[in-house]
Amino acid sequence: MEADSVSIWPRMEPFLLGALQVAPSSKLSLHYLRKMATYVRTRDGCFPILGWPMWRHIACGKLQLPEDLAWLYFETFDLLIGHTPEERLEWAECLSQCSSKSELDQQRSKLSVDTLQFLLFLYIQQLNRVSLRTSLIGEEWPSHRTRSPGPSDREAKTSSQNKNWDDQAHLSFVQSHLAEILELLVEPSQLSQSGQALRDCQISLDAVRSLGMLLEGSACPSRPVYPVHRLLTKGPLQTQASYSSLTRSFPLHKLLSCLQHSLTVNPFGITACLRSGKKLAWAQQVEGAMKRARIARNTHTAPPGSKMVLMSQVFKQTLAKTSDKLTGANIKIHRCSDAFIYLLSPLRSVSVDKCRDSTVFLGPVETSVHIHGCHNLRVVCVAGRIAIGASSRCTIHALTPTRPLLLPGNTDITLGPFHTFYPSLEDHMASVGLAVVPNAWDHPPPNTSSSPDHACFRLLPPSEFHTIVVPFEMEGDTCEVPGGFPPLYQAALDEKDKRIQNWQKTVMEARLNKEQRRQFQELVEVKFHKWLLETGHRQELDSLIPPTMASVQDSNGPAADTTRVNDSKHIRTGRGEGRSPMAC
Repeated sequence: MEADSVSIWPRMEPFLLGALQVAPSSKLSLHYLRKMATYVRTRDGCFPILGWPMWRHIACGKLQLPEDLAWLYFETFDLLIGHTPEERLEWAECLSQCSSKSELDQQRSKLSVDTLQFLLFLYIQQLNRVSLRTSLIGEEWPSHRTRSPGPSDREAKTSSQNKNWDDQAHLSFVQSHLAEILELLVEPSQLSQSGQALRDCQISLDAVRSLGMLLEGSACPSRPVYPVHRLLTKGPLQTQASYSSLTRSFPLHKLLSCLQHSLTVNPFGITACLRSGKKLAWAQQVEGAMKRARIARNTHTAPPGSKMVLMSQVFKQTLAKTSDKLTGANIKIHRCSDAFIYLLSPLRSVSVDKCRDSTVFLGPVETSVHIHGCHNLRVVCVAGRIAIGASSRCTIHALTPTRPLLLPGNTDITLGPFHTFYPSLEDHMASVGLAVVPNAWDHPPPNTSSSPDHACFRLLPPSEFHTIVVPFEMEGDTCEVPGGFPPLYQAALDEKDKRIQNWQKTVMEARLNKEQRRQFQELVEVKFHKWLLETGHRQELDSLIPPTMASVQDSNGPAADTTRVNDSKHIRTGRGEGRSPMAC
């Protein structure tokens, strides 16, 4: 086997899910991380495992970071770790029993992470660093002819900084910073007085194992994917990297040269998915306009952690799906408008980018839901974390164990409690380790550098609270909203039910004759249809009616049945019924 046949690439998830989509603190620069790398290796209780108490001491005492921001980084890294659903549920149960800050601190003190991997995680926060050159050259100098910035200008400005999905940016970042990344793994005894690695220093195999958080690869395109240390300790790369099985270490300069020679773009990233992923497409004429929605996925070939589904330009349509093709996938929903999207499967992560005037209903999301550059969007989800940035007039109904992150650029964000269910929801929640408690949907973190727009949101007033019905039936035992509603919102629903009952009683006691009942029914229907048109709900209902000749043609297979929300059969529900005209 030739060394040239071995490819190594940046893993997607650390950049997609781990790098916060905000400019990092200056205290996470290489200068400070070098000091931290030396500190943790020379202090008891910091290496090879770093617990929350010691990280809090380093972050707050040495780096001068706010404690909430320190916990945010620690918690975000923990989301990336491959905990089993049972472990996540056990952790959630322990947190839910904490009734004071001291009890919460005591519980958090039980959490620990791999020290070197956490160092690398902190370093890749530089992915979204805003360079001075970009900020100076990348924007037009204001003039009297420059129009006032609008939502699209804000989107363009902020999206240029969003590199979390960009596998080319991941590759460029690793190529440009690989020497510094490796330096963080070098033992203090092999560093110069300035903290830089000596040219003839060695990196241990244990340290290179930690590099597997960022890098993986394959001996050839058709071979299995392995962590980077397994490729470097056998075959042609063992010679090229000069790995010694006696000392179980690599010369730094040889390892750096070998990795630089073998680095390539992720073959399971967004670039490859758009170019050669399995495509699903459909076309439907709606109200005189023809739009084509596009979907690409790599779930049939990608290893766990690299599975993705890309959805773009769903326009004035309802899209519904529950399928193993979605389970455990990272989803990107991009530039959709006037759409209703139901993805009723357990998901790994979801990004909703530059969508307008739409509703997105998600199955349980194991890690994070990130909303960016959206306007007038409604998202309903159970998720490990919610993050919202550069968005306006968005309403988020969430059940989440972590505090929602309000990133820069938001205006008029509304946070409300989770308010719906579908039959297999609780089974899906259990499969990704999400419980009904703790639920921090209404507790965004205080003002920190990671969440500067704390004043841009409101909590949904109970008087505006309504439940939503998922208009499809699936197999499962869930028949009510998991965890119920907060007391004030439950009281508001009870009051609405009481008004409906009083109205029905008034109608019955009116003793209308047959003609009067007919006239009254017509009047109510006219008012109701007027309300449907004014609120936009008419389009939502109409989109549930399947077109006579609708079909979805898989690019690699026969047409799929488009009248089903799942892969079995369409069934009526007692509380609402409908069919999905689109299925992916």
